[in-house]
Amino acid sequence: MGGWKWAVPVLIATCVAGLSQETGRKANDLSGAEMYQTYCAACHGTDGKGGGPAAVALKKTPPDLTMIASRNKGRFPDFRIAHIIDGYEVVASHGSREMPVWGDFFRDKQRDETILQLREHNLTEYIRSIQRK
Repeated sequence: MGGWKWAVPVLIATCVAGLSQETGRKANDLSGAEMYQTYCAACHGTDGKGGGPAAVALKKTPPDLTMIASRNKGRFPDFRIAHIIDGYEVVASHGSREMPVWGDFFRDKQRDETILQLREHNLTEYIRSIQRK
């Protein structure tokens, strides 16, 4: 069972790559919606409710991202969501800080810091936009 821990991130990364190829999306696009579909939908589903194609392989069902504000007394926790995206706040199913599921897309130190922050901001804002009222 100990070998399973590495298999989940590999499976998710494979699903993410498959979604990117299937939809023709560019992984370096700055659109929050595009990044969500490329990096998050494999587990969280295209609608954000947790039913992506890789979700069945996970021990714990991915959370419904459309209910984040509802779970936080009606307030969307921008800062926390941004830290989950950039790997600062470790979420076991996303992988370690050193190698989150989406690789170095949000953490690569050799890329322009402004672009990395813009990606993080745009994805956070997209997740805010899908909150149920």
